[in-house]
Amino acid sequence: MLRRECLAKKISFRLSRAIRLALASAVLVTGAPVVSLAQKGPADRVAPLDNYWRNFAFGFAASILAHETAHVLTSLALGAHPYVAFDKGRPTVYSGIDSEKYPHRQFLFSAAGLTTQALINEGILDVPHSRGGSVERGLLAGGIGTTLFYITLGRNGAVSDIAVMARTSSLSKGELSLIFGGISAIQAFRISRDPRYHHFFVRPSGDGAEVGFSW
Repeated sequence: MLRRECLAKKISFRLSRAIRLALASAVLVTGAPVVSLAQKGPADRVAPLDNYWRNFAFGFAASILAHETAHVLTSLALGAHPYVAFDKGRPTVYSGIDSEKYPHRQFLFSAAGLTTQALINEGILDVPHSRGGSVERGLLAGGIGTTLFYITLGRNGAVSDIAVMARTSSLSKGELSLIFGGISAIQAFRISRDPRYHHFFVRPSGDGAEVGFSW
């Protein structure tokens, strides 16, 4: 019992450290200056309380947090003990599962993050509501952006979700990339065809548009 309590405290400390890092990153992102592409008069300038890009960054960070939380919950549901460690300086959630002994469990753990983000995006695009808000735009961008990273730059990493899924299943990295990339491509296409998501990364303004971040 004492050993289990110590392990739980250790996991909790590691997860809280990772969450602090994520929040710090979000603060840095939302603190970047505004870059304007529109010529505007004084009446059209962005108000100090305008937090469009801050909300966008919040949605993006929430999507990433959902990805990592799905990994942790899946590991716990499978009876394992997840933990956070650094891989080449990057905080990474490890399953605590013996992938050689339980490859199927490891596959479920590795697939949980991208699957959860895809489901969140599908919910946003399918469930009737007033679409186009800055937070949900951030959520959509977070899901599509994470998938794009894992099927390109992060595809061959030692702890990459795509690479680990390929090692613990009969699917290749190419096939997995097509599955998850295809879902994100369809979602991106649907976003591009929905007028409520026009200027997906550009905020409309009085005389033009603005690109960038505001504090």
